[in-house]
Amino acid sequence: MEVEIVCTKLIKPSVPTPPHLRTLKQSPVDQVQKSVKTAVLLYYSADGSTGTDQEVERRRINLLETSLSETLTRFYPLAGRYIKDGNWVDCNDEGVEFFVAKAKGRLSEFLSRRDEMIDQLYHLGGGGFTSSVLSIQISMFDCGGLVMGFRFCHHLFDAFSATSFLTCWATTSRQGMDDMIWPTFGMASILPANDLPKMKPMPALIGLDKTVTKRIVFDGAQISALRGRAHDPSFPRQPSRVEVVTALIWRALMRVSRAKHGDSLRTSLAAHSINFRPRIVPPLPPWSFGNLVSRATTRFVAAAESGGFNTEVPVPELKDLVGLLIDSLTKSKETMVGREDVFSTLLRTRNELHEAVEKGEVDVYMFTSWCRFPFYEIDFGWGKPVWLSRIPLPYESTSLLDTEDGDGIEAWVCFNKQDMPLFLRDEDILAFTSKEAPAPGVLSRPQFLVTQEDAEHKPRSKI
Repeated sequence: MEVEIVCTKLIKPSVPTPPHLRTLKQSPVDQVQKSVKTAVLLYYSADGSTGTDQEVERRRINLLETSLSETLTRFYPLAGRYIKDGNWVDCNDEGVEFFVAKAKGRLSEFLSRRDEMIDQLYHLGGGGFTSSVLSIQISMFDCGGLVMGFRFCHHLFDAFSATSFLTCWATTSRQGMDDMIWPTFGMASILPANDLPKMKPMPALIGLDKTVTKRIVFDGAQISALRGRAHDPSFPRQPSRVEVVTALIWRALMRVSRAKHGDSLRTSLAAHSINFRPRIVPPLPPWSFGNLVSRATTRFVAAAESGGFNTEVPVPELKDLVGLLIDSLTKSKETMVGREDVFSTLLRTRNELHEAVEKGEVDVYMFTSWCRFPFYEIDFGWGKPVWLSRIPLPYESTSLLDTEDGDGIEAWVCFNKQDMPLFLRDEDILAFTSKEAPAPGVLSRPQFLVTQEDAEHKPRSKI
């Protein structure tokens, strides 16, 4: 497949940002985020619009540019530039990077060959040619389908903020600005920053040259089977999809670790990102923008003594890990925190996790769930996405995404290259992931997808 960049520009807010909003100070939590851009790609089929292919493409691009410019009047920091030395955003209206690309072939063919093509997702994800906070790339296929790629600066916002922006832009594209929300910026001024703990250094990123990413699909029937296997009458509630899939992957990673450490099972932590907004009292303004994510840490102890490992302890049963996850996630979500303690609580949680990684005495497995985020509802006027994807990250982690039907889960597992083969051969991974060919007309969902292993993203005119 060839992808050619045919247009590159900066999209500015349709109305200049007032001088008193020019400076956006970062919160203490924003400042300690990883220096990476989080990417999301949305795939749209052709909608049967009338007119020549060029006319349809031109209308779509014009609509996206105009509606983006209007949306940026309310999401004005996204058109600014991040000033790292001062930990603030210069809301100077310099603009969002906007690329238009032509992709040869049909989108359905691309999706049916995801095993071969997945390593090219980087080149559908956007720039950049400036130090922009947000980069967007619209890749138009010959069939009329398109891919919308977004790369967000993690120093400014989390997944909740990203979906808020995309939802508002899509609403503006379909029906104008009247129904668009008013986001709230400036968490640094709304939430007190008292008695903050000193931040421990963040562990170094492994790098994409040492990791590989696989996509593993659990369909609705397989998740139902997992729930049945994990059922225990003592549980206070039915385990969620995310909990049973997390437990299965965690258990497989334990087996990999045991094989690497002379058949010794090490103590391990499963750390899940959770949206902190619902836990804050009094509540924040609606649509609060920024990084307000905590880590809910679940611990499995392999040995009572120090040392962190034990040759006598077997790998726990799936239901045991599910029970631990239910307890820790429920507690994390139900514990309310006053505004004055939000930043100190979030930073303390990060410190504990960083310390565990730095010491190396226990295994730490990072999980992020985008399940139930409304990505599949984002409609710019030509229908909802037929697929959602990410691109690899330069550190070990597992990202959980909804399948298109909303019943299953796609797990994007980023793991050390040397250890990934052991993980893929795990008996539970093989038993509970999709292997059946899809029915005719249904997009292919292969079991494992190899993703790009290049260490850097570099904009190219051809791939």
